[in-house]
Amino acid sequence: MVQAIHGSKVQVLVGWSARTSVLPRRDVQRISSLPVAEAPPARLGVSPWNFSETDLSAALPRQRDIGAAWWLLAEQHEDDLSLADWCELVLGDREPLHLAAGWLWLQGPQLWFRLRQQGISARPGDDLRRLRQQRRQGWLQQRQQQHWHGLLGQRQPIDAEALGPRQREELELLRRWAGEETDTPLPAELRRALASAHCTADSGGIRHLLVDLGQWSRHHLPSLSRTCWELGFSADLENEAERLAALAEGELPGDETRVDLCSQQGVTIDDDDTLDVDDGLALERGADGRPRLWIHVADPGRLVPPGSPLDLEARRRGTSLYLARGTLPMFPPLLSHGPFSLRAGRRCPAWSLWVELDEDGAVAASGICRSWIKPRYRLSYADADELIELAPPQERQLSELHALLGRRRRWRVAQGALLLDQPEGRIRDQDGAPQLEITEPGPSRQMVAEAMILAGAVVAEHGREHDLALPYRSQPPAELPPTHELEALPPGPVRHAAIKRCLSRGHTGSRPAPHFSLGLAAYVQATSPIRRYGDLLVQRQLEAQLQGGMPLDADALLGVIGELEGPTRQAMQISREDQRHWQQVWFEAHPGQQWRCCFLRWLRPQDRLGLVHVEDLAMDLPALCPEHCEPATSLLLRVQQVDPLRDQLRLVAGG
Repeated sequence: MVQAIHGSKVQVLVGWSARTSVLPRRDVQRISSLPVAEAPPARLGVSPWNFSETDLSAALPRQRDIGAAWWLLAEQHEDDLSLADWCELVLGDREPLHLAAGWLWLQGPQLWFRLRQQGISARPGDDLRRLRQQRRQGWLQQRQQQHWHGLLGQRQPIDAEALGPRQREELELLRRWAGEETDTPLPAELRRALASAHCTADSGGIRHLLVDLGQWSRHHLPSLSRTCWELGFSADLENEAERLAALAEGELPGDETRVDLCSQQGVTIDDDDTLDVDDGLALERGADGRPRLWIHVADPGRLVPPGSPLDLEARRRGTSLYLARGTLPMFPPLLSHGPFSLRAGRRCPAWSLWVELDEDGAVAASGICRSWIKPRYRLSYADADELIELAPPQERQLSELHALLGRRRRWRVAQGALLLDQPEGRIRDQDGAPQLEITEPGPSRQMVAEAMILAGAVVAEHGREHDLALPYRSQPPAELPPTHELEALPPGPVRHAAIKRCLSRGHTGSRPAPHFSLGLAAYVQATSPIRRYGDLLVQRQLEAQLQGGMPLDADALLGVIGELEGPTRQAMQISREDQRHWQQVWFEAHPGQQWRCCFLRWLRPQDRLGLVHVEDLAMDLPALCPEHCEPATSLLLRVQQVDPLRDQLRLVAGG
């Protein structure tokens, strides 16, 4: 009821409670005026509005009368009716009770009539049919939405294809949240459905829900989503790989200048599951009996020229990606496992380095060339360890190589190199089940690693001599703890931890600089061109310099190095997150178990977070530790909390 009018505002009393409100005048529609002689009543329910809510409900139009009125007006009446005329037609009266009941009904969710300032009219039949169809569609969509939210509460596998468009959009939004893309907020209705499903509205809780719904893999890695490694190689790149593989057996430009080393008794040594073999070793003796060590490196640049589609894709990736389930390669497997790889018994293109060492292990002479090689056989590290140990007369080459590279290793130690070899544990994905794999630093692994370091030193020295810009790896000198402090610590992980915390990060530049922990004046990573683009870049710089071409200058090389930093860092981050996830899965599969460990150092002493070494797992792990722990303190490790889908692992080490 209107109490007063103040310009464009109207003061009214609302409902039977007579709640005072002020509304814009344009939003107020007059239903009925008071008789002139009467004073405005204080509320509804007294004259002339002397009816109750029950009376008002009883006076609402009946469906039969509505249909008849619509038919009459739609067929015969062209002019709009006033509210009073419409109420007399439909309700048979124009008293205040009927006017109020008619107005309320017209304001409700009816489709038959349009109520406007100028009056009331019947909707055309076509409009009525369209609105009815829209209403039914809305009802069906509401039913679908209720059913979808009910499915969330059941937490059972669903068929996403059976969902409607709106539900698929919500499912996709949940997937994005599970992948930690939370920029788009969850609708309030969906949040209520999640709460009913006992699901917290965060990435971890939603992952748990989607796993139950069959819409998320327990081992899906959000950081890998939509990266070049997950997307794989396009059809065009796969076709290009097939084209290049077909060319591999033929003669290509530059092949005629390669040195034929196929007569060597070369060997490749790798893990059993390695498919892209990019380095091999051989040993020759000169007429004076002096040993000459050969290090052979795969030559993918023979088939992939700079700027070609596969070269640009490899540059975009920067490196192969190493995951618990296997390797996602930098080049298509057809090439990296095929003509790029140094396959036993096959003639393979290679870059070959030869080195002669003096009696102390220093490089006495060296050389680099492009070559043809034919590895005699391929060995696993276990097989190579056995041959080194037994040294059978017919297979003495490996033991001689091991002795030669051992001499080189001792020379580096004399130059200040740090030897931090120790077993390393890693969790592998075996068909969805976690499996612990411990890599021991056996003689063959040490031998191969030393050969690769030697190759990097030889290439770096070649670059220095010829003023060649290369991606040199360097490390600033470190101030290590005093010798007596280190010797007071147990050898192995505890002593290594004390040394590692003092070391600086490595740096990549275009000019040679010392590498502290390797004990080298200059060093270049050069032996994995199938797996690291920087190593392929080294080969291209060498090729240009050796064949009279135009190598990249320092600025251009730094530009390429800068391009590789992003994808290389991303690959390292993904690999670490993947291994952390599988560690969590492994610990989840070993509830209640405990492991002996030793304290290494504090990470955040204020939070009692320290680093411990677990010998049985060959891992260094963060854990809550007792106060006042010292390096080498013996502790017992247990799992307090683990949830791989929430990326949570809380380990506690006690006395």
